Amino acid sequence: MGDIDMLKKGFKKLLAEANAEIEIVSAMEGLGLLGDSGVVMLDVREALERQQGFIPGSIHATRGFLEFIADPEGPMHNLLLTPDKRIVIYCGTGGRSALAAKTLKDMGFPRVASLAGGIQAWQAAGGGIET
Repeated sequence: MGDIDMLKKGFKKLLAEANAEIEIVSAMEGLGLLGDSGVVMLDVREALERQQGFIPGSIHATRGFLEFIADPEGPMHNLLLTPDKRIVIYCGTGGRSALAAKTLKDMGFPRVASLAGGIQAWQAAGGGIET
């Protein structure tokens, strides 16, 4: 029996559970939300990935520090992450953003979504990026 057989939940199961519980926004829908003052675009990729380009106006909170950045009592809280905003989360291809959306939903953020296909889908749909 390999180590993988001993896991209670691997990443595939975690992703499936997250995707079953969260809202998923297509890249085209995401493009329509850009510039909406009630929407926060949240990049959960690593800093080196963000340096290669990001959705204009998005804020950054790496997946590893998300809870500390989202929680108003957290040591790294970003004031733009508030439960009254709709938060659309993206990563490279959609996996980390789905897990992040589930995390924020579990924390009590009522309107979170994952951008399907991540920044790759965004660019394929004609979405611009900043560097």
